[in-house]
Amino acid sequence: MTVLSVTKTKRATETDSRGTALPVLTLGLADEIFAIETARVHEVLDFVPITRIPNSQPFIRGLINVRGKVITVTDLRVKFGMTFVEPTRDTRIVIAEVMMAGETVTVGAIADRVYEATELPMALMEEAPKIGMRWRSELIQAIGKRNNQFIIVANLDQVFSASSLINY
Repeated sequence: MTVLSVTKTKRATETDSRGTALPVLTLGLADEIFAIETARVHEVLDFVPITRIPNSQPFIRGLINVRGKVITVTDLRVKFGMTFVEPTRDTRIVIAEVMMAGETVTVGAIADRVYEATELPMALMEEAPKIGMRWRSELIQAIGKRNNQFIIVANLDQVFSASSLINY
């Protein structure tokens, strides 16, 4: 099992008066580039077999064991309304922390590929538009720009929130 460790950094916020950058891990879903804050990421794993959970939501792929801890794994493609695809050699599972009902929970998220840990300048980030988006705006923290590409910064707390899971 290949593991990519991500160095934890302080979370930047939109109100950061220094105008810093947001440290993110960029990943691919279909032809889109998404990002999640590196402060949330524990590690990135090669794809491993997942134990299905009967009667679960379509985007819940199942459970994996990471060093003795049971982790629920979600398929980000399906959660964002994209078609399911079988894993490839580039498929990765990102292990991250989210807040659910005021509690920190460790989850796994399947991505088609993981690109790099980088920084997005806060000055080049904007709120997600309310219209014209393929995805529900509450699932998007911001839209960043880098090298003439848009990078969708996912709001992991909303992606994994109880209401998001129930109202899928």
